[in-house]
Amino acid sequence: MKIEPPSRVLRREFYLRDAKSVAIDLLGKLLVRKLNGKILSGIITETEAYFGAEDPASRAYGGKIKPINKWMWGEGGTIFIYMVHANWLFNVITDRKAEPSGVLIRGIKPLSGVEEMMTNRGKTDLKNLTNGPGKLSKALLIDKSMNGLKIYDESSPIAIESPVPPLNFDVATSNRIGVSRDLDEELRFYIDRLGAEGKRR
Repeated sequence: MKIEPPSRVLRREFYLRDAKSVAIDLLGKLLVRKLNGKILSGIITETEAYFGAEDPASRAYGGKIKPINKWMWGEGGTIFIYMVHANWLFNVITDRKAEPSGVLIRGIKPLSGVEEMMTNRGKTDLKNLTNGPGKLSKALLIDKSMNGLKIYDESSPIAIESPVPPLNFDVATSNRIGVSRDLDEELRFYIDRLGAEGKRR
């Protein structure tokens, strides 16, 4: 499927909402990485919402600000990247400043810059190229040096855009993956069926 320009960068206000709403609405958007004069991009296909001090799976659990999680207390639209099992995980903070919450981008469907992604990962299997948070960070060369940047800033090396026209898909949910303790609510969201271009079902 080919996405034709123009596309629209999501502005600051998009992220100044609760993590669940942002996580759902990020599905079908385009994650765009500017790298060495090239554009690497993909459709966001999977997200997870994380909240603050009361969320046992959150980096903000317990409410204590540490060097590793301080970005969670930033304003919505702040980039937050941390390492798990030698993999960088890419998150975008949501809601107002000092209200820690965010969205983990768990997977994308590659669109442009696929050869560069394969080189960055040392893999040629398109299906498994970016279908996990660690995989997409390696494919897009995302690391902790981007912590604290604003994803809506024009100078940011990463942006999230709305495709034109919108994509057509169904949304499914589940419990979050790989957490030892979870909330009762299902906070993992993913595209169940990606159809032809058009309005989301």
